[in-house]
Amino acid sequence: MAGHSQFKNIMHRKGRQDAIRSKLFSKLAREITVAAKTGLPDPSMNAALRLAIQNAKAQSMPKDNIDRAIKKASGADAENYDQVRYEGYGPGGIAVIVEALTDNRNRTASNVRSTFTKAGGALGETGSVSFSFDHVGEITYKLAAGDADKLMEAAIEAGADDCVSDEDGHTIYCAFEAIGEVSKALEGILGEAETVKAIWKPQNTITVDEERAQSLLKLTDTLEDDDDVQNVYTNMDIPEEVMAKLSG
Repeated sequence: MAGHSQFKNIMHRKGRQDAIRSKLFSKLAREITVAAKTGLPDPSMNAALRLAIQNAKAQSMPKDNIDRAIKKASGADAENYDQVRYEGYGPGGIAVIVEALTDNRNRTASNVRSTFTKAGGALGETGSVSFSFDHVGEITYKLAAGDADKLMEAAIEAGADDCVSDEDGHTIYCAFEAIGEVSKALEGILGEAETVKAIWKPQNTITVDEERAQSLLKLTDTLEDDDDVQNVYTNMDIPEEVMAKLSG
């Protein structure tokens, strides 16, 4: 699980910057709007909206922003977003999955393809790399929820598949189809989770050196900066010592 832990750190390493935070809020708002539009605008009656709001709150998104995103779903200017997944390979053959919410498929596909090409990678067909990932549910809790043994027991009782604890907190994995059921059971045992979402979890990771890590981080950073891109997943594993050099 070292690879996933490293990736989680990479995903949050720029979150301290105001510009990145603003972009994050925009992406969370888009997820809320899409969830509200595909069901009722009431989170108590719409599981997808409830999870989107929960994840937005976990990132300290203001309530006013959340309310505006919900109202936008029913407004006359409501935009239609398509969920799109792109797959390809970055430098060194590292697998990359990109999830997007877009109102213009041609624009997004062109931008993503260009980003891969400039990074020395290649965009492939749907399914070209996802076979080496598992689409699973990921439920996270802060350290304050309890020790590793308590969280593992709760995960097993709730029907989850695994629980990984480290200095950042606790991460529980379950089948994609069971996200709602498992998260609800965990809430009854541990209280509300920090985040609940579906992710692409690599079956195996590939360790990369400093030079390759720099190229791959530039690729993932550029992809994440695209307004249409919601999530980026890879199977790279950056060793602690390499990450320390890159962060220094």
